[in-house]
Amino acid sequence: MNKNGNGMKKKRGFWLMLIVLLQLLFLGGIACFHYSALWVGKEITLRTVPVDPRDQLYGDYVQLNYEINTAPYSKWKGSGKEPNSGDAVYVLLTENGKDGDYEVAGVYDKKPSRSAGEVILKGRVQYTDNATMRIHYGLEQYYVEENSGKELGERAGNLLVHVKVAPWGSAVIERIEL
Repeated sequence: MNKNGNGMKKKRGFWLMLIVLLQLLFLGGIACFHYSALWVGKEITLRTVPVDPRDQLYGDYVQLNYEINTAPYSKWKGSGKEPNSGDAVYVLLTENGKDGDYEVAGVYDKKPSRSAGEVILKGRVQYTDNATMRIHYGLEQYYVEENSGKELGERAGNLLVHVKVAPWGSAVIERIEL
């Protein structure tokens, strides 16, 4: 009986270690998926005008409002119904020849094919009105060093944001250029 009890403890310990290992792999996978855009993503430049909020818990950050956050309905290329608030969309971006920044070429409900020089950003429709769609990409807040958010806000003018976009549509801000 004692032998059998030790075997059960070993099996239980094995399964416990396996479960802990799987949880760690899962969490590591989530982190790697997010940062993989930095490793394999294509760098694009987006034009924006900042707003300067401050968060008591996290410090200074710049609220970014991109030109690509607003897309006219004429860019909607989805199948069937028009998008509603909360819908996931894929935004096809093409490089603007004169400035080198990217602009909206089309908004789709399913991931479209892309050509060389084009990238696809995954976003979510915040709201729509008669003429436009407001799209959120998860790139609208950028945390900066303490006391430097106000300086970015005061410089007004357009900022250039360099973003890495992974082939599957996720994106990470790499840096901001004044």
